[in-house]
Amino acid sequence: MSLRDLSQWLLYQELAYPRVIELGLERLSSVLRRLNWRRPDVPVITIAGTNGKGSVGAYTASILQAAGFRAGLFTSPHLRDYRERIRIHDRHVDAGALIAAFERIEAARGDVGLTFFEYNTLAVLLLFEAANLDVWILEIGLGGRLDAVNVVDPDVAVLVSIGLDHQEFLGNTLEQIGAEKAGIFRRGKPAILGSTAMPSSVARVATTTGAHLKRLGVEFALERNLRAGRWHFHGTKWDLPDLPPPSLFGATQFDNAATSLAALEEVSGKLPLTPAAIADGLTRARLPGRFQIFASAGRRAPTWILDVAHNPAAARVLAQNLRALPASGRTIAVFGVLADKDERAIVEELAGVFDQWWFASTEGPRGLRDADAAARVADLIGGKSSAGGSFASTCELAQASAGAADRIVAFGSFHSVGPVLDWLESKIEYNADTH
Repeated sequence: MSLRDLSQWLLYQELAYPRVIELGLERLSSVLRRLNWRRPDVPVITIAGTNGKGSVGAYTASILQAAGFRAGLFTSPHLRDYRERIRIHDRHVDAGALIAAFERIEAARGDVGLTFFEYNTLAVLLLFEAANLDVWILEIGLGGRLDAVNVVDPDVAVLVSIGLDHQEFLGNTLEQIGAEKAGIFRRGKPAILGSTAMPSSVARVATTTGAHLKRLGVEFALERNLRAGRWHFHGTKWDLPDLPPPSLFGATQFDNAATSLAALEEVSGKLPLTPAAIADGLTRARLPGRFQIFASAGRRAPTWILDVAHNPAAARVLAQNLRALPASGRTIAVFGVLADKDERAIVEELAGVFDQWWFASTEGPRGLRDADAAARVADLIGGKSSAGGSFASTCELAQASAGAADRIVAFGSFHSVGPVLDWLESKIEYNADTH
């Protein structure tokens, strides 16, 4: 099959399978056998969790790269460019190499149907195999046990957090969701837990599997020196007493950074890291769309804050971050959410934070119209809401309604933050961000 460019390939993959999401490893494993793929003998760190996966992955890759190691990082979804998902030594994968991987997959799959994410995962495995990397960092797409990424056995499994999301696939309780996400654990391998609030099912899966639990607050811990702005990591191998604050904003980022260090300890025999490289990597990590702040030059226009918070737990963290960084003016929401998300629970976490709400329409098969989103939560926010149409038009309306002392917070989905980034880039007054 011959398609001319990456956009055509991605459109083809979106339409090739009847369901957007279908969990299971059988289809992927079958195609890997036909490709004669073999896992390279390098450390693999797999990261799962409801929230925090991207942050832990960003710190992990940044620290390894600061030490001079060639790291491959796979994340999902993307904000604007599909190639954001696949980074090889901190560079987006080349479009030509990605198309070549898709061509190999298409030639090998025969009558095996693949979802969009399964094409994505197979391409990553081929590209990372060919890149002669020192380490792979793989982010689970959805759940854990049956996610396509789990076809690769990790040397270190990281479970960052457990919250309510994707209940139609993972179960309606934290216990059920925890058991599914803990499906990335492997016998005899470390399983890093990045939250002190894990359901009991996670420990049960670890015991049944024979994985070695390494828990935040038990086997590893952190202490913050709020006055000095530094922090202390206590691990099983490392004791690092004077670390700089992580580059991403918010109190939860200290837990995420410590979780990354707890995972890196476990591969330090093959990938030795100095305290200087660790400090450098912590301060250099970047993650667009996670409490990302855009202030206008000369402060002549409102500040924008972008966050992909798309479930209640992430909305709770966003509310905490906003309260920890008070504004002199009003706080205005630009909110767009997918139809399969619990928008009421998200809004309940944030209802008292915002002075005004603007609703925007999300696109795609899972999209939700602005007016429908506003109607679903109208009783929670009273008369402080307006529907703005597309994200570009909603951003214009929100900007026009705001003063220079106000801040506008765009959130709700990757499908929300990506279009807002596009809009901000078109504004000459927003030429840099603080993260």
